[in-house]
Amino acid sequence: MFPACRYSLQARRCVGALKAVQAEHVAPQVCSTRSSSSTLSRITTHYSVYPRDKDPRWEGVEMERFADEADVVIVGGGPAGLSAAIRLKQLANQHEKELRVCVVEKASQIGAHTLSGACLEPTALSELIPDWKERGAPLNTPVTEDKFSILTEKYRIPVPILPGLPMNNHGNYLVRLGHFVRWLGEQAEELGVELYPGYAASEVLFHEDGSVKGIATNDVGIAKDGSPKDVFERGMELHAKVTLFGEGCHGHLAKQLYKQFNLRGNCEPQTYAIGLKELWVIDEKKWCPGRTEHSVGWPLNRNTYGGSFLYHLNEGEPLVALGFVVGLDYTNPYLSPFREFQRWKHHPSIMSTLEGGNRIAYGARALNEGGFQSIPKLTFPGGMLIGCSPGFMNVPKIKGTHTAMKSGMLAAESAFSKITDENLQSETAGLYIPEYEEAFKKSWIWKELYSVRNIRPSFHNYFGLYGGMVYTGIFYWILRGKEPWTLKHNGLDADQLKPAKDCTPIEYPKPDGKISFDLLSSVALSGTNHDVPVAQNLAIYDVFLLHLEIETQSFSCVYEYVPLETGDGMRLQINAQNCVHCKTCDIKDPSQNINWVVPEGSGGPAYNGM
Repeated sequence: MFPACRYSLQARRCVGALKAVQAEHVAPQVCSTRSSSSTLSRITTHYSVYPRDKDPRWEGVEMERFADEADVVIVGGGPAGLSAAIRLKQLANQHEKELRVCVVEKASQIGAHTLSGACLEPTALSELIPDWKERGAPLNTPVTEDKFSILTEKYRIPVPILPGLPMNNHGNYLVRLGHFVRWLGEQAEELGVELYPGYAASEVLFHEDGSVKGIATNDVGIAKDGSPKDVFERGMELHAKVTLFGEGCHGHLAKQLYKQFNLRGNCEPQTYAIGLKELWVIDEKKWCPGRTEHSVGWPLNRNTYGGSFLYHLNEGEPLVALGFVVGLDYTNPYLSPFREFQRWKHHPSIMSTLEGGNRIAYGARALNEGGFQSIPKLTFPGGMLIGCSPGFMNVPKIKGTHTAMKSGMLAAESAFSKITDENLQSETAGLYIPEYEEAFKKSWIWKELYSVRNIRPSFHNYFGLYGGMVYTGIFYWILRGKEPWTLKHNGLDADQLKPAKDCTPIEYPKPDGKISFDLLSSVALSGTNHDVPVAQNLAIYDVFLLHLEIETQSFSCVYEYVPLETGDGMRLQINAQNCVHCKTCDIKDPSQNINWVVPEGSGGPAYNGM
């Protein structure tokens, strides 16, 4: 994705122009081979890079925001955020208390940005809503069969799934997680939760004492060049006694909070993966509702962490969900997770299922893989972190929905006790609730993540995949994670790439348009849409560095070199409107030069049950 020590002829031309620009102490701008009289255009205009108070175009613009008050504001309408909202209102109704709970969600509809496999473990759901079956929860496919295998280029080697191993899915359900999240939203609204889809939380607000005051939604009516349009409107402020941040993996606001409150001071850096997924309608004769298939091995080498899933869903038509996960600690800069996914589908054991079928959806997102070692401090004055924002995914299980939901419930219970305590004397304006972290460490989430803590880092050995599998068999299946040591991760994923000169280029086959596909046609199936004139959800700190690092293909055709209108050179173009919000460029960029930020509300993918 990001070559460390190479760049194309086009990039070299851009770099030459940029060096000249830097030598003249001009602010970093996109390169051009036009005459010096031409104005060099900025490729990023976000106010975090170009502050508005230093931009004369913003002089005289009304910047006051309307503010509203709630008891609890929740950022993110996913499993964690909605579970927290539901639990808060359940407790309020049970104790006959008035409690205003607001959920802001950047997607246009609840569930529209949700993407997961997904094989759901219903533990937390049964605790939250015991009568979920009677209420019509869309868990339509109980797992009936588990298959696990190691793939070589042409063959499939079956591996038995023994009772107690993480990949044993007895009692779980195959779901379309977006539909499940939408159902959770309906349950929340019935209880009186206020849901605000289409409103992206873009800024954390603070009291004078430094505690969190709430959030502000994003401004609208900003041109692509960063100037205010005639229809410009400030976002809205939502203040709360406590704010819960459940933005999902690598959240924009959580990144700020980690620094503001040093929440990662006593844990390892988070490590991530990229998950790519498709939905297919297949030949009914090949359809086995309830079957789960997982694999490791080909097309990845033994030292690149990753694997695949193929789930047969019972949704009224012969539907399968299939996907490929690649750890973002990969070292070869020539590796493309998207192309590895497309290549994997041509394995005989996978292609036989897909032949004659029709691909109907595509999407991608980052996943937290740091597990127990990477859990940050969860509480701070005025707020708490829940769900995939801090990262509670059980990596060997490839499941995080149940832990995300439970974390939201624990946060809700802790917050409710503090908010309704009539004798409470808070030292800060925003409530500090350390009881949440205490409850978390006593919960089954903590025990579950602790027991599997060494499985992911055990792959960092000479034998890679196979060494990790042996370790899992001995120390997890036999000892259940009770070994008296805790293995470490390798550090930031952004630091793992080797120089391209030390790596072997990967020649990927061209997509055939039947089983494998190109990026543009895939992004089209995600329903991704941003207002093109204002799409600016990628803030680049240093354009010069970006030219040195970027490859012309990314996961969603966001970064590319295009010819200059004059035909005498190339320029770097960021197609932010193609961003599916996977956030992988932000995570993997070797110089940490890219900052993913929320676009205008409702922008991004429009997943239907992904």
